[in-house]
Amino acid sequence: MSKQVRVRFAPSPTGPLHIGGVRTALFNYLFAKKHGGVFYLRIEDTDQNRFVPGAEQYIFEALEWLGIAPSETVGKNEKFGPYKQSERKDLYKDYANQLINSGWAYYAFDTAESLDNLRKSSEAEGKTFIYNHSVRDVLDNSLTNSAEKTAERIATGEDYVIRFKTPVGETLHLNDIIRGDIKFETNLLDDKVLFKSDGMPTYHLANIVDDHLMETSHVIRGEEWLPSMPLHVLLYRAFNWEAPEFAHLPLILKPVGNGKLSKRDGDKLGFPVFPLEWKTEEGVSSGYRENGFFPEAVINFLALLGWNDGTDKELFSLDELAESFDLDRVHKSGAKFDPEKNKWFNHQYLIAQSDESLAKAFAPVLTEKRISIENEKLVKIVASIKERANFVSDFWELSDYFFVAPTSYDEKAAKNWKEETPGLMNQLISVLENISDFTSANIETVVKDWMTTNEIGMGKVMQPLRLSLVGALKGPHLFDILELIGKEETIKRIHKAIQTL
Repeated sequence: MSKQVRVRFAPSPTGPLHIGGVRTALFNYLFAKKHGGVFYLRIEDTDQNRFVPGAEQYIFEALEWLGIAPSETVGKNEKFGPYKQSERKDLYKDYANQLINSGWAYYAFDTAESLDNLRKSSEAEGKTFIYNHSVRDVLDNSLTNSAEKTAERIATGEDYVIRFKTPVGETLHLNDIIRGDIKFETNLLDDKVLFKSDGMPTYHLANIVDDHLMETSHVIRGEEWLPSMPLHVLLYRAFNWEAPEFAHLPLILKPVGNGKLSKRDGDKLGFPVFPLEWKTEEGVSSGYRENGFFPEAVINFLALLGWNDGTDKELFSLDELAESFDLDRVHKSGAKFDPEKNKWFNHQYLIAQSDESLAKAFAPVLTEKRISIENEKLVKIVASIKERANFVSDFWELSDYFFVAPTSYDEKAAKNWKEETPGLMNQLISVLENISDFTSANIETVVKDWMTTNEIGMGKVMQPLRLSLVGALKGPHLFDILELIGKEETIKRIHKAIQTL
């Protein structure tokens, strides 16, 4: 590429960052890294009515946790600062005036009430009201008022907006990196509001001005912004600036049915749609971090929602994703969110963790339950169960019998406890009492030799023994359990099972 790649993520601080926004940030990050460019973050807070306290800090914390923090943003390497639009508002008026002076924009004084009446009249006739070339020459604006009258109304403090003057009768052929050539008819576009008399720009003007001044080379954003593309390209033309390249990402869809993934889908099906927990007076929305997901697993999963590298490979480190990433391989159609696949990715990252780090993560749960255990033993327990876990939070349910003797026995499994079982278990106790080297491999050798010598079938001993120790027919290698709970506890549990069953 001839110029330096500079891409941005430009969220509005109106609430928690949705997982769809995270994917947009991720794809920008990967594109920048692939091309040795810059990924920066700009806070678009021109709409102060929708500003939510804490949302801005949430965005920064979420990207930091995920490992995709921007290299330029508010308070960090502000090469083209400020990086918060509310702190740049003084410069937008000049650009709005440039468009007025060049004939690309005009003042409009129409009240909300008058526009509402026009909409209702159009609807009554089965039409859609669009403020554009078809009506602008008869409405209350600087195109129908003299320059003197317009200046007088502005000087007296009358409310106004500045609207873009969309060209008439043009067919725009625009290129999107993902979607190819797209055609727009300018006669079907409305004259969007760019600036309001309160001194604040709308999204469209501020976005274009900032992207230009911050030297944005590529605009990679969600497909909901596709209808804004013709206006944005026309604004670049109006300012006589070179437009960046555009790429509109597909939606992340609901797990079932059609439509965009929403918080309601997560609440209904029990999965997070926000990277971090978000608390409000109405309640708490769960986050990936608090649900026990590894950030690397979240990133890996999101990267493959709407993109692949052309192979069957599914597990990528962040560096591998950046190396493989290509906008040409982003799909045009939406990607369905699969909560089970989401868990599968976390499982893959969990089993790849060291047993020591997982034991460290599990230890606070045991501390809370007032259970004390040697670290070496805990590491072995974690190693024996992690293949069956998706999250560290699953560990207790998978391993509670290592720490606490069963108080009940699975009814279905108890059918394996036959009339001759107590006698066999008593014989087994005698065998176990005489084992001095109480390690898994040695216990297994001794017990199996005893069964072979006495022609006792495996099922007659192994299943009742597992039931005695675990309370159910589950768990890792049986003799590993014996070693980890120790000889004394093993014999104690067998005695209890004989008495109970």
